[in-house]
Amino acid sequence: MISDDHQEPASSTRLTSPSAVTADPPKTNDYNGFAEAYTAENETNLINAYYERPAMLALAGDVTGRRILDAGCGSGPLFAALRDRGASVSGFDASTGMLELARRRLGEGADLQVADLGSPLPYPDDTFDDVVASLVLHYLEDWGPALAELRRTLKPGGRLIASVDHPFAVHLMHRQAGREAEYKYFDTTNWTEEWTMGGQTALMSLWHRPLHAMIEAFTAAGFRITVISEPEPDPAARELFPEVVAAKPRFLCFLFFVLQADQAP
Repeated sequence: MISDDHQEPASSTRLTSPSAVTADPPKTNDYNGFAEAYTAENETNLINAYYERPAMLALAGDVTGRRILDAGCGSGPLFAALRDRGASVSGFDASTGMLELARRRLGEGADLQVADLGSPLPYPDDTFDDVVASLVLHYLEDWGPALAELRRTLKPGGRLIASVDHPFAVHLMHRQAGREAEYKYFDTTNWTEEWTMGGQTALMSLWHRPLHAMIEAFTAAGFRITVISEPEPDPAARELFPEVVAAKPRFLCFLFFVLQADQAP
C-alpha cells in the first residue's frame, strides 16, 4: 500500500464495498489458500523486500547472540535474515501453509510453532531479548491481549520492534476512494481489501486505528516508545524500481516502532 494508489505490476489491491462483504462474507485472511503466491511476491517486491524488511532489520541493529521471537513469521524471510545476522530465532504463525513454506526455507530444525497472536503463546515468561512483529498487529481489532502476551515473553528491558499499516496512509486511501464518511481517521474501523498476487485473489480484513490509539495500546501494555520511524526505501530500490522511486522517493506506507518493556503494565 502506497498512498498515491500506485501499485507494482506484479500485484494489485482493491478496496471492497462493505455491502459486498457483509451480504455473504467469504473467508478472509486465508493465508493457507495463497501462501505460495504471497511468499513469491514478498520475496522481491518493493514494499516488502526493499522497504519494510530492510527497515525492520535496521531498527533491530546488531542482533548477534540475541534471542528473538518472530511473531507472525509467515514463510520466514525476516526470521532467516535475523538468523543470518547471528540471532537465535523462534517463530510462530497462525497459518500452517505459511509455516510449511518457512520450514522449507529454514530447515526442519527451526523453532516454528502454530499459534495465534492474541491468544496465549507457547513460550515461558522473560524468554526473549527482542520480539519482531512485522505487519501483523493491524489484523487485530484489540491489541491489548496480543501486546500483553508479547511483553510477557520479553525479558525486562527487551524490545518489541513492530511495523503496521501507516494510519494516515489508510486514511488517504479511503479518502481517495470517496469513503471518508464511512472510515474516519479517528475511529478504529475494520476494512477489507482484495489482494491479487500471482493470479490468485484473496480477501483481506484489516483494522485501522489512529496513531494516538496505537500509542495508548503500547503504553497500557507497559511499553515505552523509543523510536517511531517513517523510513526511505532501501537504496537498492532506486535501481530495481527506478520509475516508482523516481516518482515517489518517499511515500507513506508502513509505520515502524521500537518499544522497550521497562514499565509495569
